[in-house]
Parts: sequence; structure tokens; C-alpha cells
Amino acid sequence: MEQQFTTNSNTLYINLRLRPGSSAAEIKLSPGQEFTAEGGSMIAMSPDVSLTTTTHKKGSGSILKGIKRMLGGENFFLNHYTAGKQGGTVWLGAVHAGDMMVKELNGEGLIVQGGSYVASSPGIEINMSWQGFKSLVSKEGLFWLEIKGKGTVIVNSFGAIYPITVDGEYIVDTGHIVAFDESLNFSLTKAGKSWVSSFLGGEGFVCKFKGKGTVWIQSHNTSSFGYSLGPKLKPR
Repeated sequence: MEQQFTTNSNTLYINLRLRPGSSAAEIKLSPGQEFTAEGGSMIAMSPDVSLTTTTHKKGSGSILKGIKRMLGGENFFLNHYTAGKQGGTVWLGAVHAGDMMVKELNGEGLIVQGGSYVASSPGIEINMSWQGFKSLVSKEGLFWLEIKGKGTVIVNSFGAIYPITVDGEYIVDTGHIVAFDESLNFSLTKAGKSWVSSFLGGEGFVCKFKGKGTVWIQSHNTSSFGYSLGPKLKPR
């Protein structure tokens, strides 16, 4: 089913295909309409769509911004797509096999794990978010992405993606977090009653979210998948 989302200028039509296992985003652009996507995410596009590559916003590159995104787990470059007089369509994919989510922002912020950003409309700002040493201890990245502004954002997950509404407290495994509202605070804690049971049970550290907002989680854990796959790979 085609989903309609409103951006700053006009209407952006996004069709999420083959959910949730192998999602791809079909974005239909009106003449002159544009959006930004992660470098390397394009599957296909109409011939009347032009592509510009920068390290930040269209027409204003920033090496520092590109470096910050790399620290957050994203590519150094961003691609900016603009439809010609005939309009056009762009298909986007993601690195991991899984789902995609379209989120409309109206000035609020969204914290996104590295590697999950796919695309956004004009008016959305992408910055690095420092999550402190608690992320290092939890074996996740030190830097996440802070996405803020007014417009549409597309993110992807490893496996299916589910929203969890938090009103008070909620505990989520660190490796299953895709994104969360900036209104939420989180701290690391043990999964079980004791540290011994937490690590012997394979959970280790978990995130305890506090406040009011939404956490989006993924059904698969990237780190766990890597650990299980690693020993089976033949050395070069």
C-alpha cells in the first residue's frame, strides 16, 4: 500500500515494498522535488532524476559533517536527488536484510543507531550524537545520529521493526535498538537480578529507558549475527 507523507514543500509519496524481510523504498518525486539519501543506498532511478553528491547539505559540503557521520556508522557522502520536469522515481535499499520505517518529524529529534539512516526530505538536519562511555561498555557505538527538523525520515532495521511506547520505564537489549525519541533518557543496567546471571544468560547490559516517548526495536541483533557467522567464514 502506498503511504503518503507531507514534507515542507509538497507531498512526498513513499511506497515500502517487500516488508519486513527485504524492504525497499520506492520514492515518487514531483517535478523539482528533492530528497537526500545515504551514499550507496540507491537501487534504481528514473532517467529524469539528477544526482548530486556532497558531504552535507546540497550545495554546501562540510568535511567535518562527513567525518561526524562516519563516526556515527554512516557513509562520508550523502546523495541528493532532484526530479526533472517529468518527475521521477527513486528506489532505495539498505545494507541489512530487514524492514524500513517512515517517520514524520515536526521539529522534534530522533536518535538513530549507526547504519540505520536511509533517507530524508529537505528540512531535516543530521548530526552526530555522543552517547558517552555507556555505549562503549555495552559494545555498541560511541556515536549515534541525531536527526532533527521538519520533514520525513526513512530508517531501516536488521529484521522486523517494532515500536514500543514508553511511559515511565522500559528495558531494551542494546543490540536491538533502532531509534528512540530524544525525549527519552537511558542508562545501562544488568538484565538479570545479578551481574553473573546477566552475563551467563547471554544478555549482559541492557538499556533502561525513562520518560515518555517511543523506542523502535529490531528483531535481530547485528553483533550476535556477526559472532555466529564469524567462525564459519573461511580465512583468505
